[in-house]
Amino acid sequence: MEVERVQAIVSSSLTEDNIPTEFIRPEDEQPAITTFHGPIPDIPVIDFSDPDQDNIIRLIANASRDWGIFQVVNHGIPFDLIQTLQLVGKQFFNLPQEEKEVYAKPPSAHTIEGYGSKVGEDVNGKKNWSDYLFHRIWPASCINHQFWPKNPPSYRAVNEVYAQEVRKVVDKLFKWLSIGLGLEADVLKEGAGGEEIEYLMKINYYPPCPRPDLTLGVASHTDLSAMTVLVPNEVPGLQVFKDDHWIDAKYIPGALLVHIGDQIEILSNGKYKAVLHRTTVDKKKTRMSWPVFLEPPGEFVVGPLPQLVDPQNPPKYKPKKFKDYSYCKLNKLPQ
Repeated sequence: MEVERVQAIVSSSLTEDNIPTEFIRPEDEQPAITTFHGPIPDIPVIDFSDPDQDNIIRLIANASRDWGIFQVVNHGIPFDLIQTLQLVGKQFFNLPQEEKEVYAKPPSAHTIEGYGSKVGEDVNGKKNWSDYLFHRIWPASCINHQFWPKNPPSYRAVNEVYAQEVRKVVDKLFKWLSIGLGLEADVLKEGAGGEEIEYLMKINYYPPCPRPDLTLGVASHTDLSAMTVLVPNEVPGLQVFKDDHWIDAKYIPGALLVHIGDQIEILSNGKYKAVLHRTTVDKKKTRMSWPVFLEPPGEFVVGPLPQLVDPQNPPKYKPKKFKDYSYCKLNKLPQ
């Protein structure tokens, strides 16, 4: 195996209080030192069953301006479907290592899809305490089943159903985010790629870690997507940077976490903020999460919406093809 997986490191030779040095973060990133433990506000929770749609729109717009993240309850995706999605993902990661490697991201491939352990470059050359599986789930023209596990046998069917359900939620989110900016309902979605928006599923797998105080599952970042809709498991770990503090996200069973990503920040000319976030790990338990990244097609150009630009509000970002934006971000190059 050319690449060492974190899951394999854990199951091999770790002593009680030891992790390889490439996983140890600089002090200004270590969660034991940098996590805020004082009284904190909770990430906004928005109830989609509220009969007052204007109130939902107002809450979403406020959360997207002030936080860049919110939780959604009563969103319409059946709880048993979410549980089944989690189950088949867990079953994949419980397979023997050589079976998972069948789906490994090809070393020379330009695609992000596949099973792997590293996305992009780290400034300090550090590694994240995580493995992952990436594959697109929508639209049909973008799906490459080469990267969809055949085991467990129900994996494909479950992900196909989830794709249809999450699309309904995403359409509401785009509509309400757009109206919250004072725009027509379809403007924001069209600005992010319209019906060609690609739904990229990722399963994050964060194994137990002997020194969770020293490392991170994922280092601090904003998502390069337009928006991310995430299902967590019950092991806490997501942290959000708010008011100069790293604060823990509360786990709400069945809720969806919605992250504003870079492309919506750009489209809104900075009115909505992409959330800076990171993931911590647990000493005893495996943390997992299932984000779906909503991304424009690679050739699609994203820039500030003309309706939100005027002499008092000049454009804060330059229009750019999404593939070029992604390349710069993943390789730590200036935009």
